[in-house]
Amino acid sequence: MLNTGAFWFGLVVGFITYRTLRHKSSSGLSDIASVIGAIGGTAVLKLFPSGTASFDEYSAGLAVGFFVYLAISIIIAGLFARIEGSAAKGGQAANEFLGD
Repeated sequence: MLNTGAFWFGLVVGFITYRTLRHKSSSGLSDIASVIGAIGGTAVLKLFPSGTASFDEYSAGLAVGFFVYLAISIIIAGLFARIEGSAAKGGQAANEFLGD
């Protein structure tokens, strides 16, 4: 049960991390360092010690959450492109919808 919780926790953190980086007007090395600090921080390592099944599940959830946001963005852009009639207008509409 704990491993499943670690996966879902990682999924939420990954989703929010990707969303935050996507919505920043300028991202740089300090943003990436902040993300690495949040993801591999002391609190997470205390909850899910390195080398355990819980940490493995957390890491998998983190990766899935990060890429789920990307997949949702691509799907929404495709839907808007179909509605708007062109890829450029669809991409612009999708960016507005996603808050970019």
